[in-house]
Order: sequence, then C-alpha cells, then structure tokens
Amino acid sequence: MIAKKKLNKSNNWLRKHFADPYVRERNKKNLRSRSWFKLKEINESEKIFNIGMKVIDLGSNPGGWSEYALQKIGNSGIIFAYDILPMRPLKQVTFFCEDVTDIYVQKKIFFSLKKNSWNVVMSDMSPNTSGFSIVDNANIFKLNDVALKISMHALLKNGCLIMKLFQGCGFNMHIQKIFDIFKLVKIYKPRSSRFNSREVFIVARGFKK
Repeated sequence: MIAKKKLNKSNNWLRKHFADPYVRERNKKNLRSRSWFKLKEINESEKIFNIGMKVIDLGSNPGGWSEYALQKIGNSGIIFAYDILPMRPLKQVTFFCEDVTDIYVQKKIFFSLKKNSWNVVMSDMSPNTSGFSIVDNANIFKLNDVALKISMHALLKNGCLIMKLFQGCGFNMHIQKIFDIFKLVKIYKPRSSRFNSREVFIVARGFKK
C-alpha cells in the first residue's frame, strides 16, 4: 500500500511537471533548464545584462542562467561558471567544477578573478532541501553568504548581484544584511517560479562603501 501511494505521488508529480507551460517551452526551445525563464523575467524588468559584460555564475549546473546571459553579453562577454556538479560544456563559458563553500576554493577563486572588475555575480545556488524550512533556510543563507563574499571581492562599484533566497525563518534578517551592503535591493517572485515554491530572487546593485 505504501509503495502504491509513493507511485501515485510520483505519477502526479510527473503529470504536473510535463503539463507545466515553462517545461513545454523549455523543451520546444531545447534549453538547458526551466530556470532560464526566471532570469529572463528578472532581466526584462531590471535590464541587467549588456554586450561585453563579465559575469560570474555560481551554482551554474545545468547551465540555464549562463545560456541566457550569453545571449545578452555577446561574443565579447565573459562568463566564469562554478558548480560542485559537472556541467556540459557551453561555448564562451569557462566552467570550474568546484565547491565554492570551501575556504581554499574561495581563495583560489579570488586569486583567479581580478578584483573589482566584474559586472554581474548571479547565484542560483540551492541546498538539498529537507522539507524543514528552518533547516533549508539556514543552509541557503550559508550559500548566499558565500555569494555575498565573492561579490564584494569581484564586483565593480556599481555591479549587480542576483541570487536566490527562501522565504520563511530568518529571511528578513538576511535581507537586512544585503540592504546594509548594497544601495538598491529588490525582491522578485518570477511568474515562472512554481506557485508552491518559497523561492524568491534578490537583485542588488551598487555598493554603499
């Protein structure tokens, strides 16, 4: 009986997944991931990317965000992408299979990046979720602290940070940390984000100091 319930739950998820209009459009366009549409919505509102920009993509696998950004920055742009999981090669993207939460990896990243010379840091990093919001939020905040650290090292004075957060426990406190660092902070819930998802995306621009 338990196995049957699990099978029914799995089948229901699959039906909803393939009925999702963004999944259908992703398949039609042969895109790497559904998250492509989330970044597209954010950029259409905020006009973040321009030709020739230098972009850092944290948590890049399977490459949806890099794929979108490439269309906007053109052949003269540069993308450095990082993920703990391997990613299929993407033209013009330099990929590093690294755990950016490792302090020694961070030192290597800082050494390889020219300080304060990048236009955008974008992070779609997310922990393996447990279903317990307190645990999941604590874990994603740790990832976002890494994204903030890399941003403060790499971004130009008026550069832009895009990153994912989970609403819930500790959210307001973590948002305040971002407000303390950046001049302009906006919170987005893209239409392409699933209705029952707690994820939102932060767009932060320009350092206060």
